[in-house]
Amino acid sequence: MQSGAPAPGPEYDVVVIGGGVNGTGVLRDCALRGIRCALFERNDLGFGASGNSTGFIHGGPRYLGTNPDLTAEMCRDSGVVQRIAPHLLFRVPVLVPVLADEPMPRLWVTLYDAFFRAYDRFQPQKRGHPHLRLTADELRQIEPGLAPNVVGGVSFDEWGIDGTRLCVANARDAASKGAMVRTHCSITEILRDGAGRAVGVRYEDRLTRETGTVTARTVVNATGAWAPLTARLAGLASEAARVRPGKGIHVYFDRRFSNYAIVTRAIDGRQVFVFPWQNSTVVGTTDDDYYGDLDDVVATSDEVRYLLEAARRVYPAISEARAIGTWAGVRPTLYAWGPNEDALSREHQIVDHAAHGAPGLYSMLGGKLSSYRLFAEQMTDRLAEDLGNRAEKKSHTSPLPGGEEPVDVMLLAKLGGIDPVATARLAYRHGSQALEVVDRTLKKRVEATLVCHCEPVMEAEIRYVVEHEFARTVADVARRTRLGFGMCGGMRCAARCGAIVAEMTGRSPAEGPSLARAFAVEQRRRRWPAINPLQARQEALTFSSLTSELGARPE
Repeated sequence: MQSGAPAPGPEYDVVVIGGGVNGTGVLRDCALRGIRCALFERNDLGFGASGNSTGFIHGGPRYLGTNPDLTAEMCRDSGVVQRIAPHLLFRVPVLVPVLADEPMPRLWVTLYDAFFRAYDRFQPQKRGHPHLRLTADELRQIEPGLAPNVVGGVSFDEWGIDGTRLCVANARDAASKGAMVRTHCSITEILRDGAGRAVGVRYEDRLTRETGTVTARTVVNATGAWAPLTARLAGLASEAARVRPGKGIHVYFDRRFSNYAIVTRAIDGRQVFVFPWQNSTVVGTTDDDYYGDLDDVVATSDEVRYLLEAARRVYPAISEARAIGTWAGVRPTLYAWGPNEDALSREHQIVDHAAHGAPGLYSMLGGKLSSYRLFAEQMTDRLAEDLGNRAEKKSHTSPLPGGEEPVDVMLLAKLGGIDPVATARLAYRHGSQALEVVDRTLKKRVEATLVCHCEPVMEAEIRYVVEHEFARTVADVARRTRLGFGMCGGMRCAARCGAIVAEMTGRSPAEGPSLARAFAVEQRRRRWPAINPLQARQEALTFSSLTSELGARPE
């Protein structure tokens, strides 16, 4: 450097820590406004609560009685997400049956009717249908599997979404506009200058062990339940970014039982849903204070039994259904001492750590999948003000990748010579960008081969998500495609997927079996609490055979 030359400025305006929906939402909003930004995620996009939630972009009916303005806000943002990512959302009609063994059941039907009549005022903002009051006969006609002692109820609707795909779409859009995205990179220190200001981060790639430093004008802690731990990397006390982590688990089954979500209550009065989610049925969720390892959140058998007991009360046939797995996550709920977990606020909060002697560092606490875009916009507004950026806001009008135009599934299937079911699933996950995946199969027909028959997932899609969507392991591919989430639990597809990932990421072919084995072991842990004894014995034999083929003793 020549004498007297100005010192180089920071590499980025903003570094975001955390690849959940809040972090990727902020990254995208920054990139849309021309703010130089980078994101580091310790595990994978959607690894935490965002990819393990119930997956509703709902209108916030729970806030209607205490904060109707918040309900209106969430309904508006639900409508926004529908416009920018239409391919990812699917309508979920909901039944709220009242059973005869509940106290004053007919009064409850009337109260539900009045409550949802008030909620109807907000429905147009999220393209929802008005609620309906239903008799017992009407409910049984709609859903014959309901308990025989139903006396009446109501229906309304919400919208479902794949949380991981939403995170990936936000990150991919940001990257297309110049943002840097690094997954499996752990932040080891938040750098501060002599005045205490946050000026960058030090990181380590957990897969390659590469280390490095990135400088920035501002750092955003969007690590959800990890937020207190991340604050400590800047030398702050955990209390500076305090949350009250709440564990939630879901059980999923091998098929859809119904096209309706059904609301029930657990033994302690908590609300539980039995609902169709993509091509399976899901029961969830729990809500318990969590003090364990945030990188290793797994359902337990007693949590599964708690949910299934609630589900059987309103849908008895579920006792004969085949549960094939679980997922679990930890909510970053705003901290409060005293209230039960279910009573904690789901609102969000921005913490400016200038109050703790660390200007230039912010933490995003709380929030929900359904209000992520609004939270990200509010955070980016604050960053833009600090940076003197006056660019137009676009996150509410600019479509996410794949949401630019509708896809004709049958035409796409005919064009690619691909099974229509596989094409429909592909179009759901990728929207208009499914054309790019199909184009791979036209250039190389072998890539049209189904690797995962349960979902189904083609080789072309696996290669596509590694090349374009930051996937670096078999588990990463599974989050983006649902590979291995069907009846076989990945035991028929993990090995082939591992070989493809190893090839695409420049690893040795010998690493393919290791990647597959790691995924198979993790899937087994997540399936084990939900499957019945006969399934468990059969899967133990199959798993033993698989791990033997992959060159390791069974875990």
